[in-house]
Order: sequence, then structure tokens, then C-alpha cells
Amino acid sequence: MADLFWLTKAQIRRIAPYFPLSHGVPRVDDQRVVSGILHVIRNGLRWRDAPAEYGPHKTLYNRFVRWSRLGVFNR
Repeated sequence: MADLFWLTKAQIRRIAPYFPLSHGVPRVDDQRVVSGILHVIRNGLRWRDAPAEYGPHKTLYNRFVRWSRLGVFNR
């Protein structure tokens, strides 16, 4: 799908210091999930309508909620 939004590796490296540390189980690909979150927000989609290329919509939603509570997106 050509209209997907992807952060570049350089952009992820720049914002990675603001991500919380993983506890126990390693996180799935940050680039894929954060790009998916931005795509959903930018296009006003429901979480369940996120393209499958970003991974499960539940993962996108859970990461968004968890990191929002921690203030990651505000930083």
C-alpha cells in the first residue's frame, strides 16, 4: 500500500531516547508501531481500521495508551 506513513530509521533514532525501557519481553518493532500510531491519528482512523502492515491494531492501541499515560508523546 503506497499511502502508508513510515518513520525513517533516522527519525526513530532521534526520538528513541524518549521511549520507556522494555521490561522483560522485548517490544515489537518500534518503527512499525509508532508509524502505525501516527498513521491512525493523522488520518482520523479507528484503531481497528489501521492497515495490517503496522501490526495488530490492539498492539497499536495498547502502546498508545500506555505511552500516553507515561507522557512519552508529550515529551
